[in-house]
Amino acid sequence: MSTTTELLQHGAELFPGEVVTTAHVRHLDLPLQAGRLALITLDNGFDHTKPTTFGPGSLLKLSAALDQVEAEAAEGKIVGVAVTGKPFIFAVGADLKGVEILKEHADALAIGKGGHEVFKRIAALPVPSFAFYNGAAMGGGVEVGLHATYRTVSAGVPAFSLPEVFLGLVPGWGGCTLLPNLIGPSKAIKVIIENSMNQNKQLKGKDVFELGIADAIFEPADFLEQSLLWAAKVLKGDVVVEREEIDRGKAWDDAVAWGRLVADAKVHGAAPAAYKALDIIAQVKDSDLQAGFDAEDAALADLIMSGELRSGIYAFNLVQRRAKRPVGAPDKSLARPVTKVGVVGAGLMASQLALLFARRLEVPVVLTDIDQERVDKGVGYVHAEIDKLLGKGRIGQDKANRLKGLVSGSLDKAAAFGDADFVIEAVFEEMGVKQAVFADLENVVSPTCVLATNTSSLSVTEMASKLKHPERVVGFHFFNPVAILPLLEIVRGEQTDDASLATAFGVSKKLKKTSVLVKDAPAFVVNRILTRFMGEIQTIIDEGTPIATVEKGVEPLGLPMSPIVLLELVGPAIALHVSETLHGAFPERFAVSENLGKVVKAGKRGFYTWVDGKQVLDPEVLELLSFGDTVLTEEQVLTRALEAVAQEIGLMLEEGVVAEAQDIDLCMITGAGWPFHLGGITPYLDREGVSERVNGKRFLAPGVASVPA
Repeated sequence: MSTTTELLQHGAELFPGEVVTTAHVRHLDLPLQAGRLALITLDNGFDHTKPTTFGPGSLLKLSAALDQVEAEAAEGKIVGVAVTGKPFIFAVGADLKGVEILKEHADALAIGKGGHEVFKRIAALPVPSFAFYNGAAMGGGVEVGLHATYRTVSAGVPAFSLPEVFLGLVPGWGGCTLLPNLIGPSKAIKVIIENSMNQNKQLKGKDVFELGIADAIFEPADFLEQSLLWAAKVLKGDVVVEREEIDRGKAWDDAVAWGRLVADAKVHGAAPAAYKALDIIAQVKDSDLQAGFDAEDAALADLIMSGELRSGIYAFNLVQRRAKRPVGAPDKSLARPVTKVGVVGAGLMASQLALLFARRLEVPVVLTDIDQERVDKGVGYVHAEIDKLLGKGRIGQDKANRLKGLVSGSLDKAAAFGDADFVIEAVFEEMGVKQAVFADLENVVSPTCVLATNTSSLSVTEMASKLKHPERVVGFHFFNPVAILPLLEIVRGEQTDDASLATAFGVSKKLKKTSVLVKDAPAFVVNRILTRFMGEIQTIIDEGTPIATVEKGVEPLGLPMSPIVLLELVGPAIALHVSETLHGAFPERFAVSENLGKVVKAGKRGFYTWVDGKQVLDPEVLELLSFGDTVLTEEQVLTRALEAVAQEIGLMLEEGVVAEAQDIDLCMITGAGWPFHLGGITPYLDREGVSERVNGKRFLAPGVASVPA
């Protein structure tokens, strides 16, 4: 029995629940009388909604198929071997459910070695090998093809990536070693580091070909036939594949240095995966492939046993699974159909909402405001954005015309909203204004129309309290930019009924949003946590710690932007308003910064300004502010900020703001862009010991987002 087989059989025993991918071998006579080809098809027996993955059992199946074709090649029965996938899916990499259950470093090392030993056999075949990327390919799915002699790709491939760094791993079955040797380090780092850290950006089939990963590209309708014809021409010598010579001098070192800058900008050294991947890429400039594979094995094993990876997998599972089944949502059969939507307000937020509703629901959307000029401006914004989509080729002329026809404006609320099923307000964030809007709406809408508020911090219950039918009011809190951030906090007021809530969840699903059910509590989830975090940061600055020290102190979190830059993005006036709201509810924990008030009064956008293309502290703002003389170290800044957040999350869970800590993390990832390597926030607080120090207990049980005991 080979060592590889023993390794994989042991892995299969550890992971009895694996959905095993089989490797079917069939034989085809190639066109042009080029000879007989063995075609291996990767297939887990399910349709495209359950993508093909590689666990230890699947690798054993592929190894057995390679035993067969290797013998056939040695006997001269075949002239080539090709690997392809089931319809729409090539393969999407390692089965993460198997990675989650690993408890020992030796087992993690075995998974890396097992994958390498099987995939290397493709490169070692005595006949040329081909990978036909017919559908989605990620991680190990991409890597199995990199071991082939030649590759083709379908122009219809929607997603192709090496997403490991995004999750907290490295491409560990050949990606870090083979890809830079195939297309050069600069392009490889774009795929492995930059795309992965840019919210797991995917390549399309055309990109795969243009980067040089695939040697030929064909249309999906006859992709396999064309790939077989191309393979026949290659085998006969009619087509000669030429690839760029790789520069192994200074260009290689420069590419790695650039990759480190990209990683620093994203995680500031706080997550190890990107740096380990770059170390391997740097090493394979001058080493043989096996040395690269060995380095991948070691990095993979270390990372699999790290808290960052377990947090990354936990976060991935939240976004892929929990987000699709919102906890606490009423039965979807209670939802009422929505055939027309009303939007109260025609400002920027309202206009963004109107565009989203029109694009996703494809029903009439009517905007209203206090005068015709505002209404026209709002409708004009939506139409202009539709024209931009048309200009970029994302929609056709017919679709553009249809969408524009769906969006209109009116000053007459009765005419606009009388037959609407769902009306959302996006007016000024002031309770009296919103109550007046709802009072007006109740007089003109149908008895079953849902009234939604996009409030970011005000009480939904209080907003509905003066209505005859408060049960129809629901919080529907979007995050800016509306088209990009997936989170929708759906807030149940004290009297909101199940039918209205179910309708809200149904609309959210059609909008393709990640919905989380939230109790009607001040500022809900994301804004409450961010305001506590930002408030602590602001207090530390007001007490006398320099802004530069504060910024540096929170860098280990690897946040998408610093708190001071975030303040500018949110807007000091909105930040001040939310902090005042929360100060009113919880005065002992939420302060209102006098300095922030001065920034707002002066009409300043934040603490920074731009001078000669560089971001510097605005001297005019600094002139306005007054500071104490308490100066903290970077470590003390981070500790205080984290302890404040841990306390607030603990209190929110006690209050039942959401069902579980998992919902807090889902909100922070999808609504505030907090990193996957933190798992949102609670796994990080657990890992750093902050949860127990502040609250006396962890947020998550051991093994949920950490290595099982």
